[in-house]
Amino acid sequence: MIEIVVGALTFALAGLLVWAFKELPAEKWQFVATVPLHRHPDGHWTGLNLTFYGALTALGYVVAITMMILMCAAVGVAMAPLIGLVAILLAIIVPSSRWVAEIVEGKQHTFTVAGAVFIAALVCPLAVFICNYGLQYFGRDLMPTLPLLAAMAISYTFGEGIGRVACISFGCCYGKPVSMTSGFWRQLFTRLHFVFEGGTKKIAYESQLDGVPVIPIQALTSTLYVATAVVGFWLYMYGWYIWALLITLGVSQLWRLYSEFLRADYRGSSAISPYQLMAVATLVIGAAYAFVYRGTFPAAPDLMRGLNAVWAPGPLMALQLMGLIIFFYTGRSEVTQSRMQIQICHDKI
Repeated sequence: MIEIVVGALTFALAGLLVWAFKELPAEKWQFVATVPLHRHPDGHWTGLNLTFYGALTALGYVVAITMMILMCAAVGVAMAPLIGLVAILLAIIVPSSRWVAEIVEGKQHTFTVAGAVFIAALVCPLAVFICNYGLQYFGRDLMPTLPLLAAMAISYTFGEGIGRVACISFGCCYGKPVSMTSGFWRQLFTRLHFVFEGGTKKIAYESQLDGVPVIPIQALTSTLYVATAVVGFWLYMYGWYIWALLITLGVSQLWRLYSEFLRADYRGSSAISPYQLMAVATLVIGAAYAFVYRGTFPAAPDLMRGLNAVWAPGPLMALQLMGLIIFFYTGRSEVTQSRMQIQICHDKI
C-alpha cells in the first residue's frame, strides 16, 4: 500500500512539474485574475492583479500541510493538538517569509522561502514543546517530537518543491544567463534553459533578462526537492524517522547553499549570501535535533489512519480555507497594477 501511494504521488507531482516547466515562463501565466478597485472619471478602472505565484504558493502550502497531517496522524497524533501546532507554525512562518526578505534585501513587497525555513527551524521544537505542555496539563498523550520534526522537514521539502514552481510564473529566483556558464554547465544549459517572456516579470524589470536563455534554477530545485520529499516520505512510512529528517534537510539545504551561486537575482551584497548562511544553520540545527531527540519512537506509522485523517471533513475544509488565505496574502501583486475598461457587448444583448 505504501508503494502505491508513493507511486501515485510521484506521478501526480511529475505531471505538475512537466506542465509548469513548459508553460509558466510565458507572459500569460503571470496573472490569474484582476479585480477592479477604483473607477476614474474617464471610465477606466484601476485593478488589483492576483497572481499565479500566489495560487501556486498556496498549492505548495496545502500539499505540505496535507502531508504533515497524514504523517503525524499515521503515528497517532490526535487531530486537535495537530491543528493547534499547524496554526502556531503558520502564524509565525508565513509572515516571516516577508520579514526576513525585508531585512536581507531591503524590500517590503517580496518573500523568501529560505528565511521562513530558517525561522521554522528555530521555532518548530518550541511549538511542539508548547503543545506537549498543554497536552500534559490536560492529561493527554504527548506528541512524539522526532517523528513530528521529520514530518515537518518532509512537508517543507514537498511545499518548496511545488512552491518553487510559483517562481517560474513570477520570474523571480532566476538563474544566470547561459552565456555566463562554461564547460559542462554550458553544454547542458544550452539545451535545457528557460526564456522568460513579459516586461512585468521580475527577471525583466530587475535584471532586463527577459528573452535571454537562463539557467532553469527553479526547475532544478523543484525536481530535486520533490524527488527528495518522496524518498523522505517513503522512509518515514517505514519508521526511519532520523534518516527521513536528515536526508530531506541535508539535500534541500546543501542544494540551497550551492544553487545560490547559479542565481542572478539579488541575494544581498556579500559573496556568501545571508540565505546561504541560513541554509547551513538550518542543516546544523536539524542534525542537532536528530541527535537530541533520538531514542524511543512510536510504532511504525499506519498509512490508512493517516489517509483517513486527511480525508475527514474538518481537515479538508481547514486546508481549503488555509489555501485561500495564503493565496490572497501572497497573490496580491503590489508591484503591478492594471488599467481596465469595462463595457457592454451590444451585439450580444
